[in-house]
Amino acid sequence: MSPGGDARARAIAASERRLTPEEVEAYLATPVSASEREEVLALVRWFRRRFSTGGERLAYVRRAYRRWTVGAQ
Repeated sequence: MSPGGDARARAIAASERRLTPEEVEAYLATPVSASEREEVLALVRWFRRRFSTGGERLAYVRRAYRRWTVGAQ
């Protein structure tokens, strides 16, 4: 297997593994840092500027959903 294929296989395995209840609890018990919170709020501000009305937001989500589901088939 090529180095790129090995990395891809590891990434797929990591993304598909099942977490234990303890791992989930530990993740959920960790507070969001100030920098993480600011990053999320910055993305929300950008999205709301880019798609300023409810109709624009719904149209974006419909387009995005089509892209996501086409790749999943």
